Amino acid sequence: MKIRAILFTIGCSLIFTSCTQPNQTTEKAAPPPAKEASPTPPDPPADESHRFPTKDQVNFQLVDDHMLGKQQLPGGNLATYKSKGKTYELFLIKAKSSEAAAIWLLDLKSSLTKPAFVASFGGYYGLDNETPLFIFQKGAYLAGVSGLKQADADKVARELAARIN
Repeated sequence: MKIRAILFTIGCSLIFTSCTQPNQTTEKAAPPPAKEASPTPPDPPADESHRFPTKDQVNFQLVDDHMLGKQQLPGGNLATYKSKGKTYELFLIKAKSSEAAAIWLLDLKSSLTKPAFVASFGGYYGLDNETPLFIFQKGAYLAGVSGLKQADADKVARELAARIN
C-alpha cells in the first residue's frame, strides 16, 4: 500500500510539474514579429476628363492623392472654370464601389462647417474652411463643386451628374 501511495504521489508531482513549467527542450520559439508592410501608393486616377463640361473650363488636372488637400480622400480629376467673374472647381473621384464612395462622402461631410443636407442630390453643402463646397455621390463616384454659392453649385452639379454613368 505504501508503494502505491508513493508512486501515486510521484506521478501526480510529475504531472503537476509538467503542467506548470514549460519544457525548454520542446518549446518552439515564437516567430519574430512581422514587419509592417510599407503602404502601397494608391493607383493613379483614371482620366475622366470626358465627364466634365468644356464650356468655361480653363484647366484640367489629375490629382494623384488627397483631393482638395484632404487626407481622407484619394486622388481624382479636378477641373477649374471661370465664368462671369467667378472661379470655381469641379472634382470627380472614382471609388471601387458605391459603398466606398458613400464613406468618402460622409468623411468629407464631417470636415465641413455647417453641412446642410441637399435632398435633391443626397449630398451636402457647407464650408470647407472659408470656401463653399457642394458634394454628392453618384454610384461609385464622389463629385463636387467648390467655390460657388449653393444655388449656382446646384446648377453646375446637375450638369456634372448627368455626365456620370
